[in-house]
Amino acid sequence: MCKKTMESNCNYPNQVVLDFFKSKAAAYISPMGVKAMLDRDTRDIVLVDVRHPSPDLTWRIPGSLAIPATTISGHLSEISKDKLIVPYCWDTWCSLATTAAIILLEHGYRVKELYGGVAAWQSLHLPEEQLALETNVAPKVLPLK
Repeated sequence: MCKKTMESNCNYPNQVVLDFFKSKAAAYISPMGVKAMLDRDTRDIVLVDVRHPSPDLTWRIPGSLAIPATTISGHLSEISKDKLIVPYCWDTWCSLATTAAIILLEHGYRVKELYGGVAAWQSLHLPEEQLALETNVAPKVLPLK
């Protein structure tokens, strides 16, 4: 029962919010977390750029596979199930990485989405791999380095 002095907190869904933040922490990895894994050269991570080819796509995170979200189901055999898969797209309001993460999770992959996408990566001045102009025109899967 709520006391009168705590009336405003009586309807607060504490457990729902707690569960949300636990899920969010489990579902995302920060750009600095990815950079730290790459710097340790653990080879336990696969970055997947799930953005669609376009003239705006001029760079990606070095070593990333390029698999547009809408085609990821057809490329599952090219992605290792032994590694942490980190899909990324443009920014926090882009849902392509989330869409790809769902597909990967449904097929038994370990997945964490890059929080903030390439916008967050770039704002931290982390390494970028410039793309050739023809890479922006047609979907192409790039090999792991």
